[in-house]
This record gives sequence, C-alpha cells and structure tokens, in this order.
Amino acid sequence: MYDCIIIGCGPSGMTCAIYLKRAGKSVLVLEKSMPGGQVVLTKDIGNYPAFKNVDGVTLATSMFEQIKELGAEIKFEEVISCNLTSKEKVVKTNKGEYTAKTVYVSTGAYVKPLQVENEKKFINKGISYCATCDGALFKGKDVAIVGGGNVSIEDCIYLSNIAKTVYLIHRRDTFTADEISVQKVRELEKEGIVKFVLNSEVVGICGEDKLESIVVHNKITDTTSAIDVSALFIAIGRKPDTGFMLGIELDEKGYIKVNDQKQTNISGVFAGGDVSNGILKQIVTACSDGAIGASSIVKYLAQNK
Repeated sequence: MYDCIIIGCGPSGMTCAIYLKRAGKSVLVLEKSMPGGQVVLTKDIGNYPAFKNVDGVTLATSMFEQIKELGAEIKFEEVISCNLTSKEKVVKTNKGEYTAKTVYVSTGAYVKPLQVENEKKFINKGISYCATCDGALFKGKDVAIVGGGNVSIEDCIYLSNIAKTVYLIHRRDTFTADEISVQKVRELEKEGIVKFVLNSEVVGICGEDKLESIVVHNKITDTTSAIDVSALFIAIGRKPDTGFMLGIELDEKGYIKVNDQKQTNISGVFAGGDVSNGILKQIVTACSDGAIGASSIVKYLAQNK
C-alpha cells in the first residue's frame, strides 16, 4: 500500500514525487516508456529558471536522478486499467497490480503529427511542436506554422515578434480560433509579417541535415509549391493520454478537469501537467502542478488517516 501512485514520469509527475518524498511519503512512479515525456524531444530549453540553455534529455535526466536519490520507487510498466473510485486505489499494469491511498495522474498529451515523410527525421532540426519552446531559435528567419485553431493562431502572433516572416498554413480558408486573435493575425498579414497559405496542406518536408523547405499542396487549384523556411511549427492539436482512466471527469477537449488544488472529481485522485485542463502547457507550469498536487495529497492523507 503506497501513499501515492504517480502515473507518468514527466516534469509534473517527477516534481510531485520530489515533494511527496521530502514529506516522508511512500511513492510509486509508473512510466510506460522513458522519463521526461515530451521534454526529451526538445533540443534547446531557454525558458526554464536557473538554466540559460539546456536540452530536454539533460533536464529530464537531472529530475529523474533526483527522485531516485530521494527514494521514490520507479517501475517502467504500462498502466492498462485503474479502479479509482474506492478508498483504496488499484492500478493495474502490463506486469502487475498496485494499491495506493492516492493517485496523481500526469500522463501528458501527445501532439498530433502531420504524418509526412521526414517529419521525425527533422524533429529538433527545424520541426517543432512548441513555438513558445523553440521559437527563439529562429530569430530573424522565415518560418511556417500549420493549423487553424487557437494554439496555431496564438503561436503565429508569438512568432511574428521573433521571425522575419511567418507562413500560416491551414487546410481551410476560415479559422476556428477566437475572432479577436484571428483579427490580430489578419492585421499582421496586412503588414506583411504573416503570409496566409490557405486551403493548403504540407505534403513534403525537405532538407539535408536540417529543414530547408516545405512542399505545400493547394486543394482548390490542385497545385504544389515549395516554401523556403528554417522551421515548421506543427500545431494541429494535442490528444491527452486518458484512455484507461474511467470515472475521471474530462472537459470538452478530453483533458482532465481539476480545481486549483489539482483535485479531480474523484476523492483522492489528483492530476496535473499536460493531461489536465491548465491554460498553459510548459515545463515550468507542469512542475508547478506537481508541487501543488503533492501539497494537496499530503493534506488529503492527513485528513484521511
């Protein structure tokens, strides 16, 4: 019987483990792949406090070593089902079954890829799924962003302050983002900073050692053209990893609903990081969620001895 089972070993889960172990609690961390989650895909991180510049693998490894030194138990197993509604929480993996008084869910969210040839090849070499993480690397250069929702439009505005030109590629001629944000982008388009490439899809990603250009197909004219860019930011959506968590209330986009204490609708079950419905998906906010979640778990355990 653990005080807490943490599902997911990204920044949020590891921060939660650090705070719980420092509070003297027994902790089991379950991770199906590797520590760090999406962080390890980021080559250069320049917005995490205390590090002017650090790569994702180094940061994730440092966090992982810290939770090991604090004595958190870590198992690399995939969670396949949970019984979270009873007082004692049961988590089943592909290798065993574990019981805890509380559960902290930090399984993250997957970015939706374009599924175009060379996409994986150029990750961290021009291909990015996070403009706020990597945009500064392409200051004064031509870049492109794919998508038509709030994230892509907000990223377009953000990149317009950094890049020379931002090509906004969208498969339709209308956007699903908030009208206020869309209007800002239209103003930037009039100024020549943003260039619309509408009714179009990226069908090719080209380069030698790094991204050099993209090939775009216009669905209306049935023509293709190449655009020289140093970076392609993909923002066509994210999918939270919540498939096995029956009973947890989700919002309309599939993210776990939590209050300001990171408590879900189920007593003793908490969540944070990219899988939860926070307004910003960054490493530092994921860590903040983990710290708040751990504090709430400690209080819960004290009240439910």
